[in-house]
Amino acid sequence: MYAIVEIAGHQYKVQKDQQVIVNRLTTAEEGKKVDFDRVLLIENDGKVTVGAPAIDGAKVTASVVRHLKGDKVIVFKKKRRKGYQKKNGFRAYLTELKIEKISA
Repeated sequence: MYAIVEIAGHQYKVQKDQQVIVNRLTTAEEGKKVDFDRVLLIENDGKVTVGAPAIDGAKVTASVVRHLKGDKVIVFKKKRRKGYQKKNGFRAYLTELKIEKISA
C-alpha cells in the first residue's frame, strides 16, 4: 500500500514505515505526530483511488524524527571578461518524518 501525499507544497510517494525528508515543518516538534489530509492517490492491493484533487477522508499520519540541515549548495555567478564574480551558499532546513499509518 502506498499513497501520494502533498507535504509542505511538494508531492511525495510514501509507504508505511518509510522515512521521508521534507522541507522544514515549523509547527511540528521532534517526537510529535503530524497528520496530512491532502492525499492525492492511494494504491491498496492493486486498487487505485485517485482524488479530484484530494481524496475525502483520507489521511497520512507521520511522526517527526528530527530537524536537520541539508548539504551546502554553492551558487556561483560569473560574467566573463567583466571581472564580475559572486559566490553565495546556503543549507536548506529539513525535517525527517517516519510514516506511521495510511488510512483511506
